[in-house]
Amino acid sequence: MSLIGKEVLPFKASAYHNGKFIDVTEADFKGKWSVVCFYPADFTFVCPTELEDLQNEYETLKGLGVEVYSVSTDTHFTHKAWHDTSDAIGKITYIMIGDPSHVISRNFDVLIEEDGLADRGTFIIDPDGVVQALEINAGGIGRDASILVNKIKAAQYVRNNPGEVCPAKWQEGSSTLKPSLDLVGKI
Repeated sequence: MSLIGKEVLPFKASAYHNGKFIDVTEADFKGKWSVVCFYPADFTFVCPTELEDLQNEYETLKGLGVEVYSVSTDTHFTHKAWHDTSDAIGKITYIMIGDPSHVISRNFDVLIEEDGLADRGTFIIDPDGVVQALEINAGGIGRDASILVNKIKAAQYVRNNPGEVCPAKWQEGSSTLKPSLDLVGKI
């Protein structure tokens, strides 16, 4: 069952953010665009490359009004330890949520039950707390945050321009489509 068009389910979790522990709930996703980026585990191999890449795009994302949340089934304490010991993770200034209870991973349907770890899932959530896009990769396939930026721009455009849609490889400022009877069979 797809989560597209569904509101984020309730949760409460502890997170590590800029030297502090904070609480995060689904309510934090409302009123702004959010990206929730699940990854399998701290102190691993592909994960730090992805999270560092996401940090490299963080200023761009914030400029688009987007807050970023990374989530693994590790604790917020483990996130702090990783942040303190890894050059790549030490750069992170976005919120790192711990999900040792697996509630959030189950809510987003990314929990690998037999391993107690999350799949590599990326979710774009609109200001109403509704999932607008998602991508789930196999464990060995890292994500590219620059592609995420383009998806968010498209999601924001569609939300702000009812009746228009963004075609494949759409870039900000390029042409969109207006679905209608006259357009059927002409693309």
